[in-house]
Formats: sequence, C-alpha cells, structure tokens
Amino acid sequence: MKEILREIGMIARALDSISNIEFKDFDLTKGQYLYLVRICENPGIIQEKVAEMIKVDRTTAARAIKKLENQGFIVKKNDDYNKKIKKLFPTVKGERVYPFLKKEGEYTDKVALAGLSPDETETMLDLLQKVRKNIEVDWEYVKKGNKREY
Repeated sequence: MKEILREIGMIARALDSISNIEFKDFDLTKGQYLYLVRICENPGIIQEKVAEMIKVDRTTAARAIKKLENQGFIVKKNDDYNKKIKKLFPTVKGERVYPFLKKEGEYTDKVALAGLSPDETETMLDLLQKVRKNIEVDWEYVKKGNKREY
C-alpha cells in the first residue's frame, strides 16, 4: 500500500504549522483560522455545522469558537424562531482578518499546485474528494461511539 495518507497528513500538518505562525499576529492559533474562515464564508452557520465541515468533535469546535468569541472575531446570535439555536457571525474584527486568510489560502493553493496541469489538478481534486467521502463514513460511525473492525 502506498503511503498516500501519510503524505496527506504531512502536507496538512505543514500547512497548519505555517498558518499558525503566519496568523500569530492576528492572535489566531491552533487552527482557529479554519473556524473563522468557515464562519465568514457562511454567516449564520451553527456550531455543529462548523464542526462537521472541519471534521472535529463538538467539544473541540466549542472550545475554538468560544475563544474566537472571547477575542472578538465572532458573535453568537439567537435564531429568530428557536432561541436554543445560536448562529455564528463574524464581527467587524473577523471580517477585517478574513481577506488576509483568504489571500493566504489562495497563495498556498498556488504553491502547492505548482507544476501541475489544470487536468492533473482537477483529477487530484476528484480523487481526494472520493477519499474524503470514504473516510467520512467511518468518521460518522466512530463519532457515534462505534468501533471499526480491522
């Protein structure tokens, strides 16, 4: 078996490390930028959806979102119809940082995909989406307290 997932893991960790260093000036650390980007791109999203998008458990998401809220990057607002539902919105501070986060993401894409043709890039995206969908099945299964059989 090829070590594809190890390669993907190394890429993800390297990019996360770079981002944590570069976003330190904004006081964004430990992957908080991931949450802020999703909230900026989906104003009014609920916490559970953000956790699902990033593929983390609810507790991890709650901690990161609470920190973003305490730092003034986001605000929680009650849903108009169901007061139990809290929607997440970027604040002015969060909206000011977002263009930099987006620019960094575009730059990273450019660097990561350098030397690949448009067809190769599209093929890689298709294949990685298939891999992600396969993994999501197990992620959902394990998230519900089940154990995989090896």
